[in-house]
Amino acid sequence: MKTTRKKKSDAMRAEYDFSKAERGKFHRLLDKGYTVNVHKKDGTAVVNHYMLAEGTVLLAPDVLEYFPDSESVNDALRSLIRLMDHVPTRKYKAHKSAPYQVAERK
Repeated sequence: MKTTRKKKSDAMRAEYDFSKAERGKFHRLLDKGYTVNVHKKDGTAVVNHYMLAEGTVLLAPDVLEYFPDSESVNDALRSLIRLMDHVPTRKYKAHKSAPYQVAERK
């Protein structure tokens, strides 16, 4: 017997309502770790809990394009640290300007 599959549509189904969705609601939970449940065919389940290692830093996807591995990130940060040692903290003092006079004084 031959089975046919329906072609998936790129359109969102009407029953999905994202009007009250909150972008990034759970992104910080990754810092606390996460649990993966693997259900096997024989009915058993394996539960694995994963935590981020101490000192782990998550890079945004746009930054990851430029820094594909830890070594490149560390090299860039070391270069920045060396540059920071040569830049004066405040070369020029900020001058406070008088506020603009909008109306004439009487």
